Amino acid sequence: EEIKKEVSSYIKKIGYNPAGVPFVPISGWHGDNMLEVSAKMGWFKGWAVDRKEGKANGMCLIEALDAILPPSRPTDKALRLPLQDVYKIGGIGTVPVGRVETGVTVVVFAPANITTEVKSVEMHH
Repeated sequence: EEIKKEVSSYIKKIGYNPAGVPFVPISGWHGDNMLEVSAKMGWFKGWAVDRKEGKANGMCLIEALDAILPPSRPTDKALRLPLQDVYKIGGIGTVPVGRVETGVTVVVFAPANITTEVKSVEMHH
């Protein structure tokens, strides 16, 4: 409870809602409460989170990880692809690396007329 209280205070300061963060006691050394409930942690009654998308609960770390909701990617906004890094690769050239944050670019492949969304962009020069 002491650790939960301290961590809750910290994550609240950086802008997260502690009610939406599961706290799961584990022992990585012994594998307790990681993939399945541990008999050694009988005092732990489970974790529960309350978020706008709904509630989730469980007993071990893998359940908490499975309950993480992927962030929404607004497709109605302009395409934004911030660069994360730039690599200089011999024989290939300069390779900028980034991730599509918002927006979407739809491409159509001819002659099959197949439509898809762009998931990544690579540029070699």
